[in-house]
Amino acid sequence: MSEEQQLAEIRERIDDIDQQIQDLLNARAKAAQEVAGIKVASDPDAVFYRPEREAQVLRMVKQRNQGPLDAETVARLFREIMSACLALELPLKVAFLGPEGTFTQAAVFKHFGHAVEAVSMAAISDVFQEVESGGCNYGVVPVENSSEGVVSHTLDMFLNSPLKICGEVTLRIHHNLLGLNPDLGSLKILYSHQQSLAQCRGWLDRHLPLVERVPVGSNAEAAKRAMDSPDSAAIAGAMAAELYGLKVLAPNIEDEPGNTTRFLVVGQQSVPASGDDKTSLLLSTRNEAGGLHQLLAPLAEHAISMTRIESRPSRRGNWDYVFFVDIIGHRDEPEVSLALAALKERAGMYKELGSYPKAVM
Repeated sequence: MSEEQQLAEIRERIDDIDQQIQDLLNARAKAAQEVAGIKVASDPDAVFYRPEREAQVLRMVKQRNQGPLDAETVARLFREIMSACLALELPLKVAFLGPEGTFTQAAVFKHFGHAVEAVSMAAISDVFQEVESGGCNYGVVPVENSSEGVVSHTLDMFLNSPLKICGEVTLRIHHNLLGLNPDLGSLKILYSHQQSLAQCRGWLDRHLPLVERVPVGSNAEAAKRAMDSPDSAAIAGAMAAELYGLKVLAPNIEDEPGNTTRFLVVGQQSVPASGDDKTSLLLSTRNEAGGLHQLLAPLAEHAISMTRIESRPSRRGNWDYVFFVDIIGHRDEPEVSLALAALKERAGMYKELGSYPKAVM
């Protein structure tokens, strides 16, 4: 058999597989519509998006994957399938910290897929307000970066907001140098968010030491400004390059190769247990010696792992602080429930911000 005949045979087999995939995709979509019909028949205000169910599906996808595609790639494909099927039931509107082209928008699409309406907001407080008012179903906001620490404004919003944490997204942050002119020697000015400038300082000192660095409100705004002049450039993600028609002059210029940002998904409903969850809490200690140690003792007593604790001013008085705490487990799990009950008795302030699935991808 000639090479051309072998290729023709393989291509024919690929066409047959593609037909099977397409038929199965539509069969899955019809099954999703049946689910929607059953839900609406019993409850006109039924909730279609189930974070715990989607997390379970994605975990199963990754566990049963045998290659040659890697598990993360297959999970991303299934995320888009679920996103498209959910849009047949009820298209979701998701508010995010904008403008378009930011890493927060990329986090929206990573978590929800591309079949959602991503709504850009000017500030983190606007994201919370839009979800609280019902203008959007969910919101996505940054909460911490592996090299730059917490986003304090996001934490502060939980002091008074009724919203719950419904999920989390972790996103590897790749900073790219974007511009119109590939000649780096011609650059005179560089636009970027202050945090991105800090995360790329070493690379910039080595390669662009004489270029003026101008901090702006977001990397998307930086990309917009770089569109106006060939002697300017911006630091931003790949999505911004596509959106604003810029070339990637240098990829992955971040100083820390593991640079990752964690985002929170906020909404109005509580999320049932998925089998691999976190719970976030807002606590304050009573004004007594050893207060924090006594407050957190129930976690150790019930063998609950604490993954993060962050202090913030309470805004109730000078030198008064609250603590944001993440623990492993869901509030409905027996040991977690017992630990939370004990915490509540000991805390000056106690607020459950939500139990939600750990980031799957």
